[in-house]
Amino acid sequence: MENYTLPHLLNISIHVLSGSLALLLGIVALSSKKGKKWHRKSGKTFLFFMFFVILTGLFGVFIFKVNPFLLVISLLSGYQAFSGYRVLKSKSNTPKLLDVLVAIITLASGCYFIYYLNSIGMFWSPIIIYSTLGFLFVIITYDFLRYLIPPKKYKNIWIYEHIYKMIAAFTALLSAFIGTILPQYHPYSQILPSAFGTLLAIGFILYQYRSSNKKFPKTRPTLP
Repeated sequence: MENYTLPHLLNISIHVLSGSLALLLGIVALSSKKGKKWHRKSGKTFLFFMFFVILTGLFGVFIFKVNPFLLVISLLSGYQAFSGYRVLKSKSNTPKLLDVLVAIITLASGCYFIYYLNSIGMFWSPIIIYSTLGFLFVIITYDFLRYLIPPKKYKNIWIYEHIYKMIAAFTALLSAFIGTILPQYHPYSQILPSAFGTLLAIGFILYQYRSSNKKFPKTRPTLP
């Protein structure tokens, strides 16, 4: 076993504990009714622990020089959690300076990581690295393109965006967790949780769509 310094061990402990609690709170948020007390509280606390997961992950990469792939996972899960929360708060696609800056910084960080990988050589499965970064770039591209959606149409879209991004953030965390404890099954121990998360997001979106249609059914014009 490697000889870690005390600060490094502390950083790992906070990272693991925060990640485990975030996963549990994510399950609570997903299984509780949308908009109710448990959903709101568990969702906010999930974001709180996600902050520490991302922070300790970045410390691990830049200070303790551990696996740089933590940077990719931190960028993906962190950006999706941030963007999903911001969508919920604004419920609109009006451009905000903070959202644009975070998107640009995240995009630049992802591009730098690709350059960094090419300079030191590939050490993780290419399918995991490029699919993760590609997905991150797709999300950021959408976030810029959504500003072109007419506000009247977007008011019916934001809830689905919130659902997808928060579940995607949870899934990224789950994929990193399972991939870490089951490294002998790479890349499947990371791909399968991602596939599960995608199906889960689709299921919740369809459920929300059907619930909205039941609550606000389309009215047909009456014949004279």
